[in-house]
Amino acid sequence: MNRVYNFSAGPSMLPLPVLEKAAAEMVSYGDSGMSVMEMSHRSADYEPIIFGAEKLLRQLMNVPENYKILFLQGGASTQFAAVPLNLIGRTGKADYIVSGQFSGKAFKEAQKYGDVVEVATSKADNFTYVPHVDKSAFRSDASYVHICYNNTIYGTKFDYIPDTGDIPLVADMSSCILSEPVDVSKFGVIYAGAQKNMAPAGLTVVIVREDLLGGALPITPAMLDWKIAADNDSMYNTPPCYTIYMAKLVYEYLLSIGGLEAMKKLNEEKAALLYDYLDSQDYYIAPVKPECRSMMNVTFVTGNADLDKKFAAEAAAAGLKNLKGHRSVGGMRASIYNAMPKEGVVKLISFMKDFAKNNSK
Repeated sequence: MNRVYNFSAGPSMLPLPVLEKAAAEMVSYGDSGMSVMEMSHRSADYEPIIFGAEKLLRQLMNVPENYKILFLQGGASTQFAAVPLNLIGRTGKADYIVSGQFSGKAFKEAQKYGDVVEVATSKADNFTYVPHVDKSAFRSDASYVHICYNNTIYGTKFDYIPDTGDIPLVADMSSCILSEPVDVSKFGVIYAGAQKNMAPAGLTVVIVREDLLGGALPITPAMLDWKIAADNDSMYNTPPCYTIYMAKLVYEYLLSIGGLEAMKKLNEEKAALLYDYLDSQDYYIAPVKPECRSMMNVTFVTGNADLDKKFAAEAAAAGLKNLKGHRSVGGMRASIYNAMPKEGVVKLISFMKDFAKNNSK
């Protein structure tokens, strides 16, 4: 079996034990005589899967009892509309911190539904840092404050949780969920696309405090109304059944290795290896301010677009796939999510050293 090191920003690597277990259960799940792909979501065979996944995620993230966990479709981008549709009705106002492309898209989408303002942004500096925003910057009558906790494209992460007082804080955690423990109680809503740290593409998880349900705007489509999803146990319509099953396997795997504390330790080690190398040399440039560096997405450039292109091509030939940076910023991006083993980072650093030696003037 020839497994490459896949540094894709998503869909990304999955833990090998999870893939192997899924393969073993592909044709027949347990004694059901059918694949999970073939099951009715209303069946006695499937219900333990979706309810088990919810229970395991609650355990992994220590989700308080007064929060609902929803398994939805449409990707995190659908939540760019669902968030204001469900929350903005209280005052008609919302505040956004724009620290990257996806928070910018969320901000633009939310403007369709009310008085939505950008309270801070790092756009002028090409999103190389996350703005530090004081509580006083938020409007006291905002219905919620929105952030993107980890910025996949630019390789930045919030190094603090904004103090919003009594205003619910909403966080898109698509590219960092399950990478380390997080105090869920500090957020009104956490949402995440699954295809980076949790499961294959097709599933979006929303964790929402119960008191924030039931206030959706009258124009909200039923499929975007969180209360309808909660009242129907995420099965108002057919959910992404197989992807939820895969997420359950990932949750089981994470618990088996020690949970999110153990995962954080491994992620810190991987990120430290790569950042320490970047800081020790002058061939590659790491543009992100050190205090805002992401553990999940490490960006760097040579300063020469042709060399960057050559780097990505030669890395791919060496079994280090998908290191090309996002088309909007160029350069390179190593996404080292949970499933990326330390060995993959070590091999990447070795390749980087050789490439720098072979391509220096």
